Amino acid sequence: MIQEQITDNVFHRVLRQKWEQISHGQGVYLFDTKEQRYLDACAGVHVVSIGHGVREIVDAMAEQAAKVCFTYGRFITQPQIDLAHQIAALTPGDLNRVFFVSGGSEATESAMKMARKYHIETGNPKKYKVISRWQSWHGNTIGALSMSGRTPWRDDYVPYLLNFPHIPQPYCYRCDYQQTYPKCQLSCANELERIIRQEGSEYISAFIAEPILGTSAAGVTPPADYYPTIREICDKYNILMIVDEVVTGFGRTGRNFGIEHWDVVPDIMSVGKGLSSGYTPIAATIADEKIYDAIYEGSTSFVHGHTYGGNPLSCAVALAVQKYIESHDLVAQCARMGKLMLEQLMPLQNLPIVGEVRGKGLLIGIEFVSDQEGRTPFDPAQGVTGMIVNSIFEKGVLVMPGAPGSVDGISGDHIAVSPPFIITEPEVDQIVVAIKDSIVEVSAQLGY
Repeated sequence: MIQEQITDNVFHRVLRQKWEQISHGQGVYLFDTKEQRYLDACAGVHVVSIGHGVREIVDAMAEQAAKVCFTYGRFITQPQIDLAHQIAALTPGDLNRVFFVSGGSEATESAMKMARKYHIETGNPKKYKVISRWQSWHGNTIGALSMSGRTPWRDDYVPYLLNFPHIPQPYCYRCDYQQTYPKCQLSCANELERIIRQEGSEYISAFIAEPILGTSAAGVTPPADYYPTIREICDKYNILMIVDEVVTGFGRTGRNFGIEHWDVVPDIMSVGKGLSSGYTPIAATIADEKIYDAIYEGSTSFVHGHTYGGNPLSCAVALAVQKYIESHDLVAQCARMGKLMLEQLMPLQNLPIVGEVRGKGLLIGIEFVSDQEGRTPFDPAQGVTGMIVNSIFEKGVLVMPGAPGSVDGISGDHIAVSPPFIITEPEVDQIVVAIKDSIVEVSAQLGY
């Protein structure tokens, strides 16, 4: 019986025979209770940008905890003011209004509600649908899951989901239109306009996208004119452009925000993970001034919020993290190390089961195929991703298993490599060797 296997009272996300227990972390390493060391080459889950155990952050945490940890309602605190100012100084365009929440799902759900409220206050109350993309991931709350396109994670909850349209990803390696760029004339972007017209633009509130895909199809990066085209379509039909920067924000791709690689300014941005580097739960939804002004010219409140949103302890910790990134020039460091790592991983495409190596900065994906020429995915029952991740783990390196179904919602194997920005060249070498050796080992097991 399952009860006989329980060694704690945690409701686990996955049932395992044994869970390794982490004792502490330092720099890019985690240590378990047996003092086994693991190189954290996925930063938890694209979270830990500045590394584990940074003393300055711990000190900032203690300093604020000694003052006040929680306020609500009519109060505001200096850490909340200062963090909002710090974020607004980083964001492009007029994305200056910061709404604090506790996690990425709350941030994208807040963006959905913010867009709805904007359209109500500007005389377009029929606009409510959000268009997103298949193989996307925007979170686990019902609104966020409705916007997400990760089929296996949606299946159990389909009866609760909102009827939101989805379009294909800009996944050039696996083009849904069987074309190549630029001859494709951006069919994947132009599909947005077709869906808008089909659904009726009067019902479409927003379009949401991750600039570069996270764990659903790690590292998938659109062509240079993809997001400018999306921006034009959104403007044409009075649709807000929401960019989900929960994974890519605050430096992960070698820029402050992933969308900056395309010189496009969205209307709303959702951020999380790297905002606090995992030192505290915090996320945010950042709105353009026009959205804030429209809402408060017509109303006295935005009827939405969460208990822990903007609490002073989390804000103080996140502010210390952002100051640390700035003072140590870690976004530039991320760009340098990402370039190095990508260059070292690219030769893996010569191995028989590697289909594509892709990404920007320290957000890199490696996709696996059973046939390189046909780009044929493995049968999901073979568990190739798990085999490779476990082999890498045995070498003392942690990488992120890509979510299943990256190709078509059913099949698709890949891993994500996204270490902290403080990674060094020898540590990059260690990661690359562990990945290469593991792929070779698994290839042999599979008969290649």
